[in-house]
Amino acid sequence: YTDWMWTSFVVFSISQSTMLAVGAIYYMLFTGVPGTATYYATIMTIYTWVAKGAWFALGYPYDFIVVPVWIPSAMLLDLTYWATRRNKHAAIIIGGTLVGLSFPLFNMVNLLLIRDPLEIAFKYPRPTLPAYMTPIEPQVGKFYNSPIALGSGASAVLTVPIAALGAKLNTW
Repeated sequence: YTDWMWTSFVVFSISQSTMLAVGAIYYMLFTGVPGTATYYATIMTIYTWVAKGAWFALGYPYDFIVVPVWIPSAMLLDLTYWATRRNKHAAIIIGGTLVGLSFPLFNMVNLLLIRDPLEIAFKYPRPTLPAYMTPIEPQVGKFYNSPIALGSGASAVLTVPIAALGAKLNTW
């Protein structure tokens, strides 16, 4: 469980802080207005609250979707943009670094307040999944000694040399 949680936290921290930094800097450089990053983060927060409300209306628990804390990191980005006198490169390097360092910290506090995410994920599978794809428990190494897996692996390895030999023979 802890390995799953840590991996998920790292992946979401990297992707969402990148999304915030790249999107907000694009908007700031496009408009030239300090405060644009906070505006951008507020819009993303509202979108996530709408999604959270939709899932809640479908009967899922209130903490089924966790709203990321974008706004404080975006405020740091705006502050950097204002402090560097609209220097684009400084805004990107310093502001992006501040977002990358602060975003995971704000969200760590946010995630400590919710119930066990893995238990929630297995208890409430997404309704878009067909019944045969609903996760039950991990099946690690189940097909390790399977002749089907061995055959597909061998065919994948042998395909390239056979294709190369066919190309060589075809050049005569």
